[in-house]
Amino acid sequence: MAVEVLTTADARAKTALSRRHAATWRAARAGDAPTIEVGTATPPMRPARPDAPELLHPRDVPRRKPGTPEGRIALLHAVAHIELNAVDLHWDIIARFSGTRLPLGFCDDWVKAADEESKHFNLMADCLEAAGSHYGALPAHAGMWRAAEDTAEDMMARLAVVPMVLEARGLDVTPGMIEVFRRAKASDAVTALETIYAEEVAHVAYGSKWFHFLCGRHDLDPKEVFHALVRKHFHGNLRPPFNEEKRAEAGIPPDFYWPLTEDA
Repeated sequence: MAVEVLTTADARAKTALSRRHAATWRAARAGDAPTIEVGTATPPMRPARPDAPELLHPRDVPRRKPGTPEGRIALLHAVAHIELNAVDLHWDIIARFSGTRLPLGFCDDWVKAADEESKHFNLMADCLEAAGSHYGALPAHAGMWRAAEDTAEDMMARLAVVPMVLEARGLDVTPGMIEVFRRAKASDAVTALETIYAEEVAHVAYGSKWFHFLCGRHDLDPKEVFHALVRKHFHGNLRPPFNEEKRAEAGIPPDFYWPLTEDA
């Protein structure tokens, strides 16, 4: 199921399939459908993607001022691109590390996260279309999948870098984005972003939960391991300001991320 999502290129088809598979998984886990066996799989190193958007190096993506209609469309497009990557990231962690013995709750969490990211992409795509644009109309960041490639051989590194660094960054910046659309009186975008903001806390928390679980399994100090893995696999330092309240709610205390704002 995970690999089928990862090998589906069209964005709307990918998210629709993701949501169907998530519903099938939930029904099976609730006892309302036949049990689904968790086997092993070999996911592609890079997921299938639509022909557009054009993917550029981060420094080459055009900057647009969010105070303009064009800038707000660019912001919606950027969030849609992040959410589509997140759909693939959450199915990928299930498939890529399927050989690691874990409780079924691991699949429960990441299937739920993938389902919600699929919803988030569709919310952003709907906002783009309401604004007279669409996903793929603008170039996008090509570096989004780099974290997945860099951590393909290390499950703890994947948990540290993707949910606990990259998705935690979303908790820092989303309130500012919501304010941009509130000032523009774009109520649909505000509602969509508020939904994303509320649900992303749990995705970061899933990362923290399973990172701590694996540290406990191997009798490792979570903070020390987190610092070592982020310094090894994340390119650059973490940048404040941090949303300390939401990060704490997700199970990441300040002494995990503040030391990573400077070179070791």
